[in-house]
Amino acid sequence: MSLKKSIFLIVIILLIDQISKFYIKTHFKLQDSIEVFSWFQIYFIENEGMAWGTKLSDFVSFISERNAKIALTVFRIVAIFGIGYWLYDATKNKASKVLLVAIALIFAGALGNIIDSVFYGVLFDHSYNQVATFMPEAGGYDTILHGHVVDMLYFPLFEIDLPTWFPIGGGKRFNFFEPVFNLADMAISTGFIMLIVFNKKAFPKK
Repeated sequence: MSLKKSIFLIVIILLIDQISKFYIKTHFKLQDSIEVFSWFQIYFIENEGMAWGTKLSDFVSFISERNAKIALTVFRIVAIFGIGYWLYDATKNKASKVLLVAIALIFAGALGNIIDSVFYGVLFDHSYNQVATFMPEAGGYDTILHGHVVDMLYFPLFEIDLPTWFPIGGGKRFNFFEPVFNLADMAISTGFIMLIVFNKKAFPKK
């Protein structure tokens, strides 16, 4: 698999990811939802931090939320350069197709979420009780590097009441699958799953 094909895959994923986020941002209010199936909803939320809404400041108490957001975004930008070099090096060394596709998926997903974090605060106004406007005259809802990642894919496959004796969450309602995510997250997860499941093909021993 050539570098051009890897870049083409990245561009396609980025376009689908950003078009879907742009549509949600400009057609939905925050927490609006549409039930597609009983087990699948389009549910608009915004993620200010890491996976599942976790924030860096939750772990590092001495740093403010805004500074933590900048640190997280800068880390993501540095990481994307590392992933990009990994893809270039793997292509140069004629690595397996599985590895190249996996890296391309991870790169595209990471870059998709970075675009949200870096630019969306400037490009859109807020979505609280209103549908956001692209490039509003009054300015965006925040400054550069302080954007929120747009999530919209929600799969509440089933709910059960956990028995009281259950060690975790006993006596509470359990919803599977609760996290809301986006296409960029799917690309990253698929890339990592490929590296785990097809580990021997991705990293063959010479």
